[in-house]
Amino acid sequence: MSGSLQSFFAMGGYAAYVWPAYGVFFVVLLIDWLAPQWRQRRVLRELRGRLARQEARKERPHRNSAAST
Repeated sequence: MSGSLQSFFAMGGYAAYVWPAYGVFFVVLLIDWLAPQWRQRRVLRELRGRLARQEARKERPHRNSAAST
């Protein structure tokens, strides 16, 4: 059992190429899964900021109307 498991992990002498390829694949897969969540958080944060600025703009007095009177 130990010999077959060891030969499996050795990948016929190509383990130095195969295991890093698996590692890169899973890292890319994880990033591909997380990227939409990060993007959604960023977009929501930007929208909240825009809405807050828009509300603040509505609440402050207009300079043009004060200057014209």
